[in-house]
Amino acid sequence: MIAARELTKIYTKEPALDHITFDFKEGEIVGVIGHNGAGKTTLLKILSGLISPTSGELTVNDIDMVRDPDSIKAALGYLSEESRLYETMTVDDYLRFFGEIYGLDQGTITRRRTRLLAALSLESDGKKIGEFSKGMKRKVAIARSLMHNPSVLVYDEPTSGLDPMTSRYIIGFLRDLRNEKKTIILSAHNLFQVETICDKVMILRRGKMVAMGTMDELREMFGSISYTIMFRTGDILAIKEYREYTFEGGLYKIAVDSIDELNTCTGIITTGGGRVERIESHYPSLEEMLVKVGK
Repeated sequence: MIAARELTKIYTKEPALDHITFDFKEGEIVGVIGHNGAGKTTLLKILSGLISPTSGELTVNDIDMVRDPDSIKAALGYLSEESRLYETMTVDDYLRFFGEIYGLDQGTITRRRTRLLAALSLESDGKKIGEFSKGMKRKVAIARSLMHNPSVLVYDEPTSGLDPMTSRYIIGFLRDLRNEKKTIILSAHNLFQVETICDKVMILRRGKMVAMGTMDELREMFGSISYTIMFRTGDILAIKEYREYTFEGGLYKIAVDSIDELNTCTGIITTGGGRVERIESHYPSLEEMLVKVGK
């Protein structure tokens, strides 16, 4: 579906993207994350055909994006970080306008517009787009990106600045689009959303791809599961000799990094007359991974 080989973009001296290689499959949602200046927006703009790479190869739906970036436009929907809309238009007129740009007939425009308005809970009530809230404008921008029924979607911060309810709705909507076999590449500062929705995550640092994989694969790369044991006191001196502990909410807590340590620690607790109340497992989050990667 999407294949990049040694993709590089240089604006001045330092590369914004530095020899990036990857493959995305049909129907995948791929998150692109990294600190500011990591190269996320540059990558998304190259994928959408807005800018050309300095070197490297990129094919989308078997179309060479380096040699012929315009050919993919009919199969691609792009959403920039800011919802740049024609605010003097109504939603109906705005979506009809873009449908006509893509060469759709009036019957197809009407059907798709009706379906998108319903799917995104957008009311077509004659208001100008400029009168809408930020969340409603974001929905209009998403509807516009889908009017021509593209197979590839490139979304830069699709929930940026939105309230939690609207953000949750849009994330759910994107998950439904995956069921339609659409390939979605998105960037997001909300790493919890990325963990929730994405099949793969790419981590960029200063233009380089430092990791890419499923959440399980990334957890293996950046550290395996850890455990927190919560217990009521027994022989606290014996426990302290083995591992440091904290006390919070009426329970003692000990963090361990393996099953062997977990078994040893729980054994010391119970042998000393203590009682294990519960054990919580913890995988490294994307936020913790980014901290390890550094800026």
